Amino acid sequence: MTTTRESEQIDTAVRELDDKGKLAKKASRRLANLSTDIKNRALLNIADDLIARQDEILTANQIDHDNARASGMDDAMLDRLLLHTSRLDGMAKDVRTVAALPDPVGEVSDMRTLPNGLVLGRKRVPLGVIGAIYESRPNVTIDISVLCLKSGNAVILRGGKEAINSNLALCSIVREAVSKAGGPEEAVQMIENTDRSLVNHLLKMRDVIDLLIPRGGADLISFVARNATMPVVTGGIGVCHTYVDRTADTAKAVAIVFNAKVQRPTVCNALDTVLVHAEIAPHFLPAMAAELGKAGVEMRCDRRALSLLRPGTQAKVVPAADEDWGKEFLSLIASIKVVDSLDEALEHIGRYGSGHSEAIVTEDYSAAMRFTNEVDAACVYVNASTRFTDGGQFGLGAEVGISTQKMHARGPMGLKELTSYKWIVFGSGQVRP
Repeated sequence: MTTTRESEQIDTAVRELDDKGKLAKKASRRLANLSTDIKNRALLNIADDLIARQDEILTANQIDHDNARASGMDDAMLDRLLLHTSRLDGMAKDVRTVAALPDPVGEVSDMRTLPNGLVLGRKRVPLGVIGAIYESRPNVTIDISVLCLKSGNAVILRGGKEAINSNLALCSIVREAVSKAGGPEEAVQMIENTDRSLVNHLLKMRDVIDLLIPRGGADLISFVARNATMPVVTGGIGVCHTYVDRTADTAKAVAIVFNAKVQRPTVCNALDTVLVHAEIAPHFLPAMAAELGKAGVEMRCDRRALSLLRPGTQAKVVPAADEDWGKEFLSLIASIKVVDSLDEALEHIGRYGSGHSEAIVTEDYSAAMRFTNEVDAACVYVNASTRFTDGGQFGLGAEVGISTQKMHARGPMGLKELTSYKWIVFGSGQVRP
């Protein structure tokens, strides 16, 4: 039961959130017309301060990490929460990459002259105010802030309570960097109160927020999609398959599967299920198991895959359960299934995929083209690891999220995906007859 004091605190936090929304809305109008030079200067300030103030950031992050471990947070989430020097270096590098990218705001396209003499085209403009609700990963604070600033959008950030100290430290750096560059620091707002009731209020701020982006687990994304009153970009849940076709190069396939599963197993673009054509399975599965076993991967195999893996394999091999298909493991676990054809693989992916990232390993051009044409996912790979589904890897510098829906944006969302357009029309006195 909520006490009177707690209720008053929540009411105060709601009023503060409304005030921050007004400030963000006002700042968005100024930011939309800010020069590219000032925006880039702000971004380079952020990159510099991520390095110069790393002790401050890492101290705050250590508090969050210690608290999260004490609360029983699992290893996958702890890894997402953790910052260290190399991750800060990577974040700073990504910020500089975004600064070097072309500014999409103001880009004019499709100009043409109509028979009546009107000249019209499209001019790219910011969306306005972006709302972001996310869990665990404090680097998201930087990624989203930087992309919003460069694309001329203000942003209201609501991170998880497990990363509150890290997020506050990073947000402070961003706001100071914007101010030093001559931009409006009010364009970046952080919700400091971690009470969940504020999320409900945020979802009703349609007059302020033009687009809401949730990043986190399935429950969070589903809740936001059901309750938000403004447009929502959903995604980030990745049930990712790699299909090893009958013509696959075994060494290439083993390397791709190993990278997709092991390189960073706690993220949404990591491999969850391996589908193996029956013709290649007898020699591919033992080779794959031996390699995955070196990293401690647990292989949950269907009956046919189990029969092909001899006792003594280095990998931990167990029978698969029905719930292992269509599951995002976020750990060193993979489900393995033998299929008789590309058709069966496509059917399985169609049934259990989440629309995130899917891959085929094959030397057959026709099979590769069928896979790219028929798989319904944001990112479809031929002979490459699904771990490349990432804004930085795609040359976007960073991403605000990975959309698995089809309207407005799909896949990693960078600068252009945070803009819309307006029609501009030039006349010489025309009136409609």
